[in-house]
Amino acid sequence: MLKLCNGSMQILAAGMLLTLAGSAAAQLNYPSRPIRFITPYAPGGSTTAMARLVGQHLTERWGQNVIIDNRPGGNTVIGTELLTKSPPDGYTILLTPVTHSILSSLMKTPYDPIRDFAPVATIGVAPQVLVLHPGVPASTVQEVIALAKSKPGQLNFASAGTGGTSHFAGEVFNMIAGVKTQHVPYKGGGPAVIDLIGGHVQMFYSVPLNIFPSVQSGKLKAIAVTGKSRLTALPQMPTFAEAGLPTFDEKTWNGVTAPAGTPKAIIDKLSTEIGAMLAMPSVKEKLDTLGTTPMISTPEQFGAMIKTEMTLYLKVIKAANIKIN
Repeated sequence: MLKLCNGSMQILAAGMLLTLAGSAAAQLNYPSRPIRFITPYAPGGSTTAMARLVGQHLTERWGQNVIIDNRPGGNTVIGTELLTKSPPDGYTILLTPVTHSILSSLMKTPYDPIRDFAPVATIGVAPQVLVLHPGVPASTVQEVIALAKSKPGQLNFASAGTGGTSHFAGEVFNMIAGVKTQHVPYKGGGPAVIDLIGGHVQMFYSVPLNIFPSVQSGKLKAIAVTGKSRLTALPQMPTFAEAGLPTFDEKTWNGVTAPAGTPKAIIDKLSTEIGAMLAMPSVKEKLDTLGTTPMISTPEQFGAMIKTEMTLYLKVIKAANIKIN
């Protein structure tokens, strides 16, 4: 058995104290260098806009650059896995979409959605808008349903990625309306909108931000929005409830996570700053123009929400028999 003399024990104890002191000092001085903010989608979509909003605020408040790092692909797995391989020191964070609560029920992911992540804060929640290519001969929800029934399997709907809310919206719409439309996944909302405008797909269930400019310019037709109220930016567009489909109410949310093991002091500092940002009238106004409602939470509340969402989406997956294409 290894024995240590008093002098060796004192040296070891002193070393441990110095290590702990150094770690505490690093947390106290956080951040002392740039922060990488990963978003697991292609540039140009709503997640990039959310990341930039948060990143700009943190940069202004803390004087350290927050670098947006778009890592699309693998149904958000590529960017998400990159976070889990990063040091748990607060200098790499992830823009975490609702897909985080879905994918592990659809496929085997190289990470555990609970164990490998430290929830930081939610950012916002947004409804889903059904938009069509102008060439689709339908202008209301009921006309879309009638068209889909007359051409089973011939209408395609784009999504921002398999397992995301735009994918789920299409599958749930199929189930509720009793129709069959085909899913075509993309690596983000931006690429999906580009192909929709080009006529390569006919439908897309999108967060408002991704489709506002195209709808306002006439390049796309907005049919209906989920939620209890119409959008300020598109007041003429009805809700799905008004259009005769009250049970169709898909939404999407975004938040921020860090690698598991990130010190609580750093998590709390990030969370508090993001919450303060979301409470600012100017930020609320900005989010409103993007069709998003601020959602402030503690790390603990966000973690509980992820677990609840996982349970709810698993029920939808089984009921709609949703599978990875």
